Amino acid sequence: PANTATMSDTEEPQVEETYEEVEDVEEVDEEAEFVGDAGAAEIKLFGKWSFDDIEVRDISLEDYIACKGDHATYLPHTAGRYQLKRFRKASCPIVERLACCLMKKGRNSGKKIMATRIVQHTLEIIHLLTDQNPIQIVVDAVINSGPREDSTRVGGAGVVRRQAVDMSPFRRVNYALYLLATGAREASFRNLKTMAECLAEELINAARGSSNSYAIKKKDEIERVSKSNR
Repeated sequence: PANTATMSDTEEPQVEETYEEVEDVEEVDEEAEFVGDAGAAEIKLFGKWSFDDIEVRDISLEDYIACKGDHATYLPHTAGRYQLKRFRKASCPIVERLACCLMKKGRNSGKKIMATRIVQHTLEIIHLLTDQNPIQIVVDAVINSGPREDSTRVGGAGVVRRQAVDMSPFRRVNYALYLLATGAREASFRNLKTMAECLAEELINAARGSSNSYAIKKKDEIERVSKSNR
């Protein structure tokens, strides 16, 4: 009996040791896999659209259209506090700013998940129609839709005249997003077409500089009025 006891004593720790060794090997493998994935992972919008080859073709708007480096996101929903300080929204990803512009008219305010879904469908439609990276189309549309000149009211005491002024790059981006969202909203209102279809059409036309786009029409009108007030 004594011998059997000693044998069981010696056997048990051996089994435990081998089991522990196997566990250690598994953990190391998992870590190696995780590190490898993280190194290779490229940030893509909705896991699909790459930010790497996006080009901002207007040098004056490079600092105000956020689509590179740190501004590359998986979703247009960063929950950042961009309204705390003036100009901070310039660092908000451009696709997220477009989504925020869709949440207009009281009944849509705060529905960011809905706006995000509309943007996702819009990008899919743009890719199907143009066979290009839809983020590039959005960037081009914003560049083409911002008025470069506007007119302001000058004078007081009843004598008011319009004076043409240059528009800052920051305001150009803001105004372009406003016009694109407004055009899409008006096109889809009381219409069988979905918001995503209308927004895709608006963005494609604006990116091409076509006058079928609401934003391009408005931009041309604003520039024409300000030209007459120089």
